[in-house]
Amino acid sequence: MTTDTSSGALPARAHLAPAPGEPVLDVVIPVFNEEKDLGPCVRRLHDHLTHTFPYPFRITIADNASTDRTPEVAAGLAAAVVGVRSTRLEEKGRGRALRTVWARSDAPVLAYMDVDLSTDLNALLPLVAPLISGHSDLAIGTRLARSSRVVRGAKREFISRAYNLLLRSSLSARFSDAQCGFKAIRRDVAERLLPLVEDSGWFFDTELLVLAERAGLRIHEVPVDWVDDPDSTVHIARTAAEDLKGVWRVGRALAVGALPLDRLARPFGDDPRDRTALPGVPRGLARQLLGFCAVGVLSTLLYLLLYTVFRGAAGSQLANAAALLLSAVANTAANRRLTFGVRGRDRAVRHQAQGLVVFAIGLVLTSGSLAALGAASDRPAHGTELAVLITANLAATVLRFLLFRAWVFPERRGTYVKDDIR
Repeated sequence: MTTDTSSGALPARAHLAPAPGEPVLDVVIPVFNEEKDLGPCVRRLHDHLTHTFPYPFRITIADNASTDRTPEVAAGLAAAVVGVRSTRLEEKGRGRALRTVWARSDAPVLAYMDVDLSTDLNALLPLVAPLISGHSDLAIGTRLARSSRVVRGAKREFISRAYNLLLRSSLSARFSDAQCGFKAIRRDVAERLLPLVEDSGWFFDTELLVLAERAGLRIHEVPVDWVDDPDSTVHIARTAAEDLKGVWRVGRALAVGALPLDRLARPFGDDPRDRTALPGVPRGLARQLLGFCAVGVLSTLLYLLLYTVFRGAAGSQLANAAALLLSAVANTAANRRLTFGVRGRDRAVRHQAQGLVVFAIGLVLTSGSLAALGAASDRPAHGTELAVLITANLAATVLRFLLFRAWVFPERRGTYVKDDIR
């Protein structure tokens, strides 16, 4: 698999057009010492795909340095069953196995599942269909959806839910099940994403999903029916410790902007109707307006909350200045990242300084409004104060967007991507 780190974002998604005779789907089964279960698993999966999957497929057995007869069983299956191949790795690690096989595969959709086939195979076609159609970039099975039917012990259920709660609280993950052994990815996405994933073990899945989500890629979730394997050899305590280390490493990298996620971004609006140019509207303006409005609503709510809190301990002018200052810093940071797509630390201090100039303009408008209200009424009601402030903030918001777009974050084609990669 080749990786073009100098190119820009990913192209718009498109429906995959299968090449005659070439597999559309490559399902990888990573194994370690599975001489007993490997044969029945592969034959059952092959039979299911033969009868239900409408495109050519391949099954790849990835042997993770097994010490039993697993290599011989895998070689026998590859020789006896059409569409099955095997590969041998001399080092253990599920992530290492997936990275290696996916990097060598020529199939446009890459998937994997555990050898125990805990997941009902009827979920496989719904898993990969959105990738083939161009709707999504990655797809995962989830055991935690309300419609999922799961049979497993209370201990594993608790660990799984606790882990996903940790991901939501520490990495702001929105996907529901990071470690279900049932996932798929488009090859064009894997070419850009895999070089950014460091882990080679069980945390590989989580890191892959977190980076994809932060880059704005679309992750499709499929509720699955799952029956836990009572003979699973996963060491829970050791795996949990490695996962916690991975969460800390990825969280720190995201916090300092060390990952060039720009190269994974899709164009805004893969739907052709969204890409249609509007007469007289600069390219990207619609997306920036949408992002700016969303950030503006949140920062206005933050401002009003801070003003209400500070108003009890200080006068209206001091409360307004403090609330506006704090919300302005948060507003500039959010617009920098979400609205104008600037990542990394380059020019961050300069942008905040320029943002404070914009804040000063807003302060003049809102403070002037409060002064005018005070001149008109000795003791204005709190609701009246808020109404005046909201009106003044709306006026300041329009000016803030124009200054952000033209002065603080002017478009410099390719600059921010290059700065991030450097």
